[in-house]
Amino acid sequence: MKTSRTVIETKALRKIYGMNGISVLAVDGMDITISEGEFVSIMGPSGSGKSTLMNILGCLDRPTDGEYYLDGEAVSSKTREDLAKIRNQRIGFIFQSYNLLPRFSAVENVMLPMMYNRHNKIEIKNRHDLAMEALTSVGLEDRASHLPKELSGGQQQRVAIARALVNKPILIMADEPTGNLDTKSTQEIMELMLNLHQQGRTIVMITHEPEIASLTERIITIRDGKVESDELQMLQEGVLQ
Repeated sequence: MKTSRTVIETKALRKIYGMNGISVLAVDGMDITISEGEFVSIMGPSGSGKSTLMNILGCLDRPTDGEYYLDGEAVSSKTREDLAKIRNQRIGFIFQSYNLLPRFSAVENVMLPMMYNRHNKIEIKNRHDLAMEALTSVGLEDRASHLPKELSGGQQQRVAIARALVNKPILIMADEPTGNLDTKSTQEIMELMLNLHQQGRTIVMITHEPEIASLTERIITIRDGKVESDELQMLQEGVLQ
């Protein structure tokens, strides 16, 4: 049973970009609330503001106006150093292009967030053990020593998911996580994402694919920097047939 704890809350969120003397309003007064354990997809056409919104929710950027609360903490005006700490310790990122370091093995890639965590020193052996635990949770313990080029696209994305989980974040941000995958790998990744949701993880996923969005329990549609619709739906049985 889900709690009422709020993980994401935005109030009158606005983001304005200035280019060549022209102001572009990318996010225009968004009020969004996402509770712990929700699996939410954010959709919208190109230029709708969904990527800007994700950058703000992921503490990769700051709004021009308005407030953003992450797990009850106001983060809109945090310093760059504070935002970097929040990203490392409280948010797990999954990207379309995996973003794995090519010369690092799977387990070394998963260890990276712990290496960058200067505020919580973890011994090297413990880092390795925790990384292996995360790889095991995505079914890749037997590929721990493989380099990214030795893994399929689906396997690389599983490594990326393990990396996102290793610091036990309160929020997982997934940006088009199946965008580079074939149908079979897409099904496997979405099954894994649904399993994480069933474990109580809070997941916010950007996607342009209605079929993928239909697998989540809530769809927020963005258009012209505003929330056009916010709909709850029943989770489907099974994944992409």
